[in-house]
Amino acid sequence: MRAAGGGQRMSERIASCGSLCDSSNLLLQYCNNDDTVSASSNMDMEDRVSHLEQRLQLQEDEIQLLKAALADALRRLGYCEEAAQGQQAGGGHPGRRTLATSASAAPTKVRQLLQALPSRPLSNGYVQQKRLLSSPSSPKKEVLQSIKRKSMSTERLTLVRREMAAESRSRTTSSSSSSGGKSKSKECTFNAEDGYVRMFLRGRPVTMHVPSQQRDGYSLDLKAALPDHKLKLQWVYGYRGRDCRSNLYLLPTGEIVYFNASVVVLYNTEEQHQRHYLGHNDDVKCLSVHPDMVTIATGQVAGNSKDGKLLAPHVRVWDSVSLNTLHVIGMGVFDRAVTCVAFSKSNGGSFLCAVDDANDHILSVWNWQKEKQLADVKCSNESVLAAVFHPTDANLIVTCGKSHINFWTMEGNTLTKRQGLFEKHEKPKYVLCVAFSEDGDAITGDSSGNIYVWAKGGNRISQVVSGAHEGGIFSICVLKNGTMVSGGGKDRKVVLWDKYRKQSEMEVGDSFGPVRALTEGISGELFIGTTKNAILRAAFPDTLTPIVQGHTDELWGLDVHPSLEQFVTCAQDKQVHLWDTSSHQPLWSKTIEDPGRSAGFHPSGAVLAVGTMTGRWLVLDTDTRDLVSMHTDGNEIISNVKYSPDGNFLAVASHDNFVYIYAVTESGRKYSRVGKCTGHSSFVTHLDWSVCSQYLVTNSGDYEILFWEASNGKHVTNMDTVRNLEWATSTCTLGFSTFGIWPDGADGTDINAVCRSHDGALLASADDFGKVHLFSFPCSQPRAPSHEYGGHSSHVTNVAFLHDNSRLISTGGKDTSILQWVVA
Repeated sequence: MRAAGGGQRMSERIASCGSLCDSSNLLLQYCNNDDTVSASSNMDMEDRVSHLEQRLQLQEDEIQLLKAALADALRRLGYCEEAAQGQQAGGGHPGRRTLATSASAAPTKVRQLLQALPSRPLSNGYVQQKRLLSSPSSPKKEVLQSIKRKSMSTERLTLVRREMAAESRSRTTSSSSSSGGKSKSKECTFNAEDGYVRMFLRGRPVTMHVPSQQRDGYSLDLKAALPDHKLKLQWVYGYRGRDCRSNLYLLPTGEIVYFNASVVVLYNTEEQHQRHYLGHNDDVKCLSVHPDMVTIATGQVAGNSKDGKLLAPHVRVWDSVSLNTLHVIGMGVFDRAVTCVAFSKSNGGSFLCAVDDANDHILSVWNWQKEKQLADVKCSNESVLAAVFHPTDANLIVTCGKSHINFWTMEGNTLTKRQGLFEKHEKPKYVLCVAFSEDGDAITGDSSGNIYVWAKGGNRISQVVSGAHEGGIFSICVLKNGTMVSGGGKDRKVVLWDKYRKQSEMEVGDSFGPVRALTEGISGELFIGTTKNAILRAAFPDTLTPIVQGHTDELWGLDVHPSLEQFVTCAQDKQVHLWDTSSHQPLWSKTIEDPGRSAGFHPSGAVLAVGTMTGRWLVLDTDTRDLVSMHTDGNEIISNVKYSPDGNFLAVASHDNFVYIYAVTESGRKYSRVGKCTGHSSFVTHLDWSVCSQYLVTNSGDYEILFWEASNGKHVTNMDTVRNLEWATSTCTLGFSTFGIWPDGADGTDINAVCRSHDGALLASADDFGKVHLFSFPCSQPRAPSHEYGGHSSHVTNVAFLHDNSRLISTGGKDTSILQWVVA
């Protein structure tokens, strides 16, 4: 009777699916601003579209899981119907006939819903959406609307899935508690008789077999210990120049200050040493240095924590010597992101102005020491790219951006605007930057390549340098000797001016990109930040030395050298970098034809394999970076490339649900396919080799754990064959030795990567909330405790220990950052 009642409740929930699918406001709070997004920059739009693409791809993968859950519900309802009909035939209570009737009606609704679902998930949704976005006949607004509609429909289906997952968990818990020889811990169960642990992700069971030597003493109720070691951030690779301005300055300590992800970096280029301000919890977007050259203000974007709470945008004022936070400004006041921030100059730096990236782009002025807002005003309907105080007037602020430059006068708590008048001069599409001459004139660079001089105290142009650059001028810096330097976008030139007459110029190489920020160094040097996330040390006429480099598009590929303090990264910017962890510079960089996704060193270290987003994978010589071999398997993402410990095989895992196995000869220079692992019903996410190089274990997008014979790709179904194997690596997020990494109520995509240290003592994980976690290994207790570390501002995509376990490398996805941690 209890089973029949459960089936009735299930049928009622499924019957309500129709009404769920008709509701139209489930995702509006997520999507309702998409069509009115502030045109702050093309990059902002791309970021929002890209975020929706990623969310949509994950939800499309969920559909397959939902279908499996519905099929399971259909079977259970069938059992209920048979039981009810049997009781009715036996003369049961009349009320049971009503139950049978409802049970028989429910499967019809289930079948209708099942038929409406696709036969398999769109595992290459990223590529499909990119093709749609790149089509000239598909405006971005229409693409956003299409993504919004699809996201809303999958979100509704997710509600049904959650209902069924809860029902499934309650049944599992009750059955495990009443069965002999089993113990339970939250959503995990342990079957001592058969020797396996079962956990649930999104209501789907994941079965993990316990090694024989651990079965007798194992219990889910044992408490795991925190690791003895901790991590300390040592180095941040990269710089955020692709979409931020005025974010590079030199401090009196000899350090340059800039930011990447949620870390503000203070880098002493002479001593090759970094310090880090870690007060922010999401992307830093702007930076200003106080006139005392010690106090710094940085502003961040809005974000979300892993429990769904809003991380409010705000400004943090901090001490660059002690790295202590002095004040937090505007918590709960700013809407989307603080994109501009500046200290006043003439009154001892008592004021701080900030611009919010909301629709009205609110300009606000604060007494930062009292954390008190003095004035605010709607700045512009269009994007605002810069806001600065006049150097000699604390009540005058200049803002500029799309099609405007405004001069603001503050009187009491009121800000009064005077628009800059272009009169007979060409009005640019964007005024990109503003600086001030020694005599107080405002100097602007614009998207047409012109330099305009605005006389002190006025709003009219007093002098013009037409065609100063080909294309936009992203930065202007007035040097201590009164000369001026301007940085160009399209022409990538840095030009030195004396009284607005060109004195000298040099060109930044295409590999580093257009100039984004300029600041004066010492002894006639300049520091140049670029849109390809590099920082160069420069001196006229032609000295250009890169001191910071990084990726410029989503970053997933990472592996460490088997014997040297080196690691390789590859990203969707089509760049492959081989890094040295001591000099923190690339030993070499190579541009490949396709966006990169995964990388793996041969055990000899002589070659490395690189997997791409298109199904192509290639092998490079690590000394010469020459192309050794190139192959194509399918046309979807190559999520993993990993050599066997003996170097005789290479496993290539794809989003087409297959793993391709190649025999490797001639020290990694010759490849021939020997097997294809067929059996996963979703895309392959992770894989590990056994120490003996004879077996593989793989994870997939629908939480399967499968085992394979390396020599032919045959699926191993006898668990006794693989139960006691020793694994060369532990990078599978699902497995008995790693399942403790999953937090309570975890979504199956919350953890992107995991890595065991080479001495088998530690386990690091990379999650979707910008955090790196450090666990003790093995991690075989539910919800194991960990040390948690911030620094990334988007999903952390990969982690790897160096060969000697002295360092941990982590990579960020959208933030493109690489963080190097000391294991202490």
